[in-house]
Amino acid sequence: MAKHEFGIIDYFEENKWYSDYEPEKYNCISVDDDLIGELTIRYDEELMVIKTYFIVSTQVGKGLDYCGVTLIPPESLKQFRDVIIKANNRLKSKELQLLIKKITEAITGNKYLIHYGI
Repeated sequence: MAKHEFGIIDYFEENKWYSDYEPEKYNCISVDDDLIGELTIRYDEELMVIKTYFIVSTQVGKGLDYCGVTLIPPESLKQFRDVIIKANNRLKSKELQLLIKKITEAITGNKYLIHYGI
């Protein structure tokens, strides 16, 4: 089954292209594609107002790049976490619970979160 990966960037570099697939470097956790698919369908409006970047900090986006690399800045993490918590209240997923923990860790450290899509 396809997986999405989420990790924390300890030392974010402006204008760096985060196009290389390096889940070990960012201590990523995996979330099943079915869960992310459900999330993007059911919570699309809420996700699409979250400021993100696609691959590089000069490429402003909204929500998750389902098939690419998304950089979620510290100022967007609480909003993103709120959507995941809301979704998990319904889905009751251990993977989403781990994602909530990962997001909280990034918030605490004022770090960027990286998402590798399928």
